[in-house]
Amino acid sequence: MPDIHIERDHALGLAKARELAFKWAEQAEQKLAMECVYEEGKTADLITFSRSGVNGELRVTKDRFALDARLGFLLGAFKSRIEAEITKNLDLLLREGDPVKAFDEGVAQAMAKKAAKAAPKPAPKHAARPRKA
Repeated sequence: MPDIHIERDHALGLAKARELAFKWAEQAEQKLAMECVYEEGKTADLITFSRSGVNGELRVTKDRFALDARLGFLLGAFKSRIEAEITKNLDLLLREGDPVKAFDEGVAQAMAKKAAKAAPKPAPKHAARPRKA
């Protein structure tokens, strides 16, 4: 079973890291149909997540995020792509001055993009051509 392990240091402190992790868990539940359980601790939090084909945990401390995921057979074929996407998104967030705000903005942009794709497109206007009698 392919595994993903990603660790990233941060300077957010536990309160901000907790807020960001909680928002991630909410999105994972809504967008990825994950079942997430959030356990708050004094010095660290633990989010366990699962759905068909994947399960794992995200450990959150005042200065580190550590994600461990186990992929099933079908998702295992996409391990490299999944790991690259998680890494890219986490690194982008952690470069922001306020990662929580950046996360919220990213979610809002994704929702707007999805809504724009779902909106009905107007029928193309063609010049009427006279019919031959």
